[in-house]
Amino acid sequence: MNALTIAWIAFPFFIGFLIFLFPKIDRVLGVIATFASIEYAILLFLQPSPLNYQLLDSFGVTLILDQLTSYFILTNALVTLAVLFYCWQRGKSAFFYGQLLILHGSVNAAFACADLISLYVALEVSGIAAFLLIAYPRSDRTLWVALRYLFVSNTAMLFYLIGAVLVYRASHSFSFAGLGNAPPEAIALIFLGLLVKGGIFLSGLWLPLTHSESETPVSAILSGVVVKAGVYPLIRCALMVEEVEPIVRFFGVVTALLGVFFAVFEKDSKRMLAFHTISQLGFILAAPVVGGFYALTHGLVKAALFMLAGRLPSRSFKELQERPIDRQIWIALVIASFSISGFPMLAGFGAKILTSKNFLPWQEVAMNIAALGTAISFAKFIFLPFKNSEEKSEIQRGFWAAMLILLGGLIAANSVYYEAYTWGNVIKPIATIVVGWGLYLTIFKRASVKLPRVVEEFEHLIGGMTLMSMFIFWIVLIRSNL
Repeated sequence: MNALTIAWIAFPFFIGFLIFLFPKIDRVLGVIATFASIEYAILLFLQPSPLNYQLLDSFGVTLILDQLTSYFILTNALVTLAVLFYCWQRGKSAFFYGQLLILHGSVNAAFACADLISLYVALEVSGIAAFLLIAYPRSDRTLWVALRYLFVSNTAMLFYLIGAVLVYRASHSFSFAGLGNAPPEAIALIFLGLLVKGGIFLSGLWLPLTHSESETPVSAILSGVVVKAGVYPLIRCALMVEEVEPIVRFFGVVTALLGVFFAVFEKDSKRMLAFHTISQLGFILAAPVVGGFYALTHGLVKAALFMLAGRLPSRSFKELQERPIDRQIWIALVIASFSISGFPMLAGFGAKILTSKNFLPWQEVAMNIAALGTAISFAKFIFLPFKNSEEKSEIQRGFWAAMLILLGGLIAANSVYYEAYTWGNVIKPIATIVVGWGLYLTIFKRASVKLPRVVEEFEHLIGGMTLMSMFIFWIVLIRSNL
């Protein structure tokens, strides 16, 4: 299995470079690579015990793969496959597909790492591939957004690298386990890098502009997969180092509340989805031990929602209220919105129940408020007017193939946690959704509150990193003195 793991990590990179040699079969090669990841994720899920593979013993360079990893790998494979089908007839060049496969491989590698230095390399490669995909249209706007993303990402990873060196000095190992003996400043710097990469709490305020201004398939891959490359190491660290888990849970709660607060008041559909990505990443971190299943359901639903939002006649919810959308698009929007709100018969229900059962008592009230905010946010899609449409086009076949993968995955994954179906578990999310719809129709639909965007400005993002590093250092210091 170890040899197979190395081959699986290298395979997408090999395919990515092969695409440049055989550009006429770029999409077919991409599909082959994603199916290889799906098969590997299934094999990993069936493994009775975790795979622990030490690449360099003396430096603690290690790969750890278990069922938690399999959820993240499956998310990466299914979302990438959906993006390939979505773009199938849209005239993308071999360069686009090559970068997409390199991004797929680097994110896979990030999910397999259990040491700080391998993770640094994987995240840097994924950051460059994501930058090239964001900049792909070559417009002034996308070039600025891509450069902004690259600068913020690289600055964060510089802090991370300094933290990794400090961990090595303290424990003579780059393993995640070394965080247990690391000084507070090392943990603060590493956390700052991962919080920025993962789009967590205030460090994630670069995300709304980047995800909303990118092309639709790029928004889907960024929100469905790429941010999870920064979230997964936080979960792995929380499971390996007891002292780290409370910090990860804390950032999960505050991130869920911050993201949903902005999402509730947002009037732009793509920005609302981006803010909601921040909120849902908080749910993944709030219960690390079951974060894999939540990450799978969120990845599928958010990729579907970004693709559906790209088919709407306007990004403004106010304009959409006056322009009925296609009935088929509306039905797909409702399925996705129901899943992310936790409605039964879809995977989001099981993921929310499983996650809520692993909350600590101090987390429950805050996470229930965040769940209510989710219901309010997605009522904006559910209560849109719709009409029948006669539109038929070649592009729609690839679009509906992508929807089949993503929404079909949400229905199929509903069986993963079938134990959730008890009367008590079913009533609570339905009651939350009904209350959320009521609040939306009576209050938030008519509200004209417009939140300032000053905190998303470039100079404030960079300055905010310094404040966040001090805040994290203060939290770590308090925890170490308890």
